[in-house]
Amino acid sequence: MGTLITGAGLVGCRTAMLLAARGEACVLGDIRPPVAETGAAFERLDVTDAGAIEAVVARHGIRRIVHTAAILSNGMRANPLAGLRVNLMGTANVLDIAHRMKVARVVTISSTTVLYSGFGYFPSGEAIPEDAAMRLISDRPRSLYAMTKQTNEQLGLLFRDMYGVDHVALRFAAVVGGDAATPTSVPGQLFDRLIGAARMGGTLTLDDPLYFWGGTEEFVDLRDCAAAILAALDAGATPTGIYNIAHPRQWRFAEVVDEVARQFGPFTCRLDGPADRGFAGFPFMRPGPSSTDAARAELGFACTHGLGDSLAFWWPRPAPA
Repeated sequence: MGTLITGAGLVGCRTAMLLAARGEACVLGDIRPPVAETGAAFERLDVTDAGAIEAVVARHGIRRIVHTAAILSNGMRANPLAGLRVNLMGTANVLDIAHRMKVARVVTISSTTVLYSGFGYFPSGEAIPEDAAMRLISDRPRSLYAMTKQTNEQLGLLFRDMYGVDHVALRFAAVVGGDAATPTSVPGQLFDRLIGAARMGGTLTLDDPLYFWGGTEEFVDLRDCAAAILAALDAGATPTGIYNIAHPRQWRFAEVVDEVARQFGPFTCRLDGPADRGFAGFPFMRPGPSSTDAARAELGFACTHGLGDSLAFWWPRPAPA
């Protein structure tokens, strides 16, 4: 049973490594070569080209698709039209091909940012379920990235309901980890800056509210992201259809700075502005953790890597000279 993974970035490559380790046939498809060696086959593939996807599915006998290809928040801000084409039409193409070519299961990647606009009135201290009630206009997405992820969740549900496509969406918290030399995600850039300052023992001034927050935030290790994808591929019935994937520990910004200093050395972090917003510049602070009960019950999955473990694993200390 061959699996196509669209997107040869951090999540796609890590997932391919796990599938290859199980001895399963796997194809990575992207417009750029993989960011890491995976043991999987590679096809140059643009997800906005439906014909190209269809050809890869036919050529490799693909029975499952993991759709990770996407433009992240920073990229969407820089080039919104390109981001909309990739994030929206790429997902529509994958779902349509899955329907027409009888693909057994499609797993797409979403984000807990789809719920951030409701943070202003969700009950404080309570876990936030996947199906949390939100107002269509007042709680509209506050970023293009969140809008595309919310739209893609709805597309997946509609293709499931109307055409019988077996679709699962995984809502990842802020992803930590990966071997990319130049991180493009907000958490990746944040931790690169914090750890770089700690290793130098200097002072870091953060003047962009994308990189600090009030209240708490939650994270997910890249290793847990890939493990969750395999759990979604392997699961039986998935009635909820959309699942929060996050480590349960909640982190205040000051606690993150303290953890980085503990592992990598003392440094000073100054904020050029008040920490009165949520993570990644969203207007509301997180009222509670994302509920992961559905993932545990229906996928048999729970995250195992906390943030401290993530920092130690992905940013190891240099070996002694």
